[in-house]
Amino acid sequence: MTATTMAQALNGALRDALTADDSVVVFGEDVGTLGGVFRVTDGLTRDFGDRCFDTPLAESGIIGFAIGMAMAGFKPVVEMQFDAFAYPAFEQIVSHVAKIRNRTRGALSVPMVIRIPFAGGIGGVEHHCDSSEAYYAHTPGLKVVAPSTVDDAYTLLRHAIDDPDPVIFLEPKRLYFSRAEVDLSVGAPLGQALVRREGTDATVVAYGPSVGVALETAEAAAAEGHDMEVIDVRSIVPFDDETVMSSVRKTGRCIVIQEAQGFAGVGAEIAARVQERCFHHLQAPVLRVSGLDIPYPAPKLERIHLPGVDRVLDTVDRLQWDDVPDSRWEVSA
Repeated sequence: MTATTMAQALNGALRDALTADDSVVVFGEDVGTLGGVFRVTDGLTRDFGDRCFDTPLAESGIIGFAIGMAMAGFKPVVEMQFDAFAYPAFEQIVSHVAKIRNRTRGALSVPMVIRIPFAGGIGGVEHHCDSSEAYYAHTPGLKVVAPSTVDDAYTLLRHAIDDPDPVIFLEPKRLYFSRAEVDLSVGAPLGQALVRREGTDATVVAYGPSVGVALETAEAAAAEGHDMEVIDVRSIVPFDDETVMSSVRKTGRCIVIQEAQGFAGVGAEIAARVQERCFHHLQAPVLRVSGLDIPYPAPKLERIHLPGVDRVLDTVDRLQWDDVPDSRWEVSA
């Protein structure tokens, strides 16, 4: 067991991938000499030379270059410096990265990892704290993952680099310097959700930075007599229906948490899937707790925008705890 931060775990995953496979290359804005804004690539240029290098400040060019390298047999791991900084590259990602396998009828793929620091909690300003996962999850041909723990950061990144398809790897900025004692030699693969806390009364589904909020809420709810089960999605695409639905069928209630704005988000998709697959097991409507439907606010308003324990506990109170099996749902406006 080793005490490490999430940033160090990601650095270790990149180091191990570069060591294990000569086709792996790492590049992006300031990832070389500086070691990245969050120091995730610290020391890689020193130790691996030109296999970790800086690029111009041109996100579309970075992804276009990565496409060419992937088609030529390399495995690029590229960094978009902040979540909203990736938007200039969106056309390349959606029109080409996601579609080349289908366009060539499976004859050609572009294995690459696009690392994107995402979400809030750091007091950042506009363009530095977006939660952009829904854009990528809505795009067929992309896999989308979001670790919530130090060990998952390492494991999921190693699996993402080894994957034959392009992976959007969302790194929660607020967790970069969270520290834990972990065994980095074990971990679940892409496409598998994990039960972070077992419970019997309701299922709380979350991913990335929202998992910590879900666990804190479960502890607080326990003091009020509610036993909450917490599911860490880990892999948004492919989505692990089996683990999530098994939990909801057991508990009969479900809350989904996300930092992103609520309308048309990943949480809405999860809620729809739960409703379709678990309708006859539900004792209450599936509820969501999300960021507000506004552009990301100024730092002093961030705590109001982001889902916190109090907002989730308020939602727990709406889960209709007086069970009558054949009663109608009463949904307040």
